[in-house]
Amino acid sequence: MLYTMYCDSPVGRLLLAEKDGALTGLWIEGQKYFLGSVKEEMEEKADSALLRHTKRWIDSYFRGEKPSVREIPLAPSGSKFRKDVWRILCEIPYGEVTTYGEIARKIAGEYGLASMSAQAAGGAVSHNPVSIIIPCHRVIGSDGSLTGYAGGLSNKRKLLALEGADLSRLWSPEQAGRKQNDQDA
Repeated sequence: MLYTMYCDSPVGRLLLAEKDGALTGLWIEGQKYFLGSVKEEMEEKADSALLRHTKRWIDSYFRGEKPSVREIPLAPSGSKFRKDVWRILCEIPYGEVTTYGEIARKIAGEYGLASMSAQAAGGAVSHNPVSIIIPCHRVIGSDGSLTGYAGGLSNKRKLLALEGADLSRLWSPEQAGRKQNDQDA
């Protein structure tokens, strides 16, 4: 049984989910992979101490107070590989970004491999079931592109801006398309 609670945020309505005293999900309503592979029965439980604590964490985050990911017990469901990638995401400092390639290099090193594809790391990042708290929004393309955020690129940009990340060198594919269209006009 998953216990759930909805809350509002500047990036949309959020669904929080817990199981056995740990947060297993935080999704932006309507995002890609909403509820991921959840197959368990869900019951809304707004009086859950953990979900209320998570709501306070979210409120604190959106006030720019930099709460620690370690404040919330996390138990996202996924393969060992995905969990290893999500652990690395939790190490990305507030307001900073890393690349899919860098995550792939770290995982390859941990697994004793010469290399690993950035796409494999990207697949794990995109299936992160605990959005915002496990900061998948802090991962960008090696060329500075804002790609691959299940909650939408505009929300990725909002989250990075809130954290004070340097957005001046970052771009999104739709921005590039608009610039090209402007040049063609």
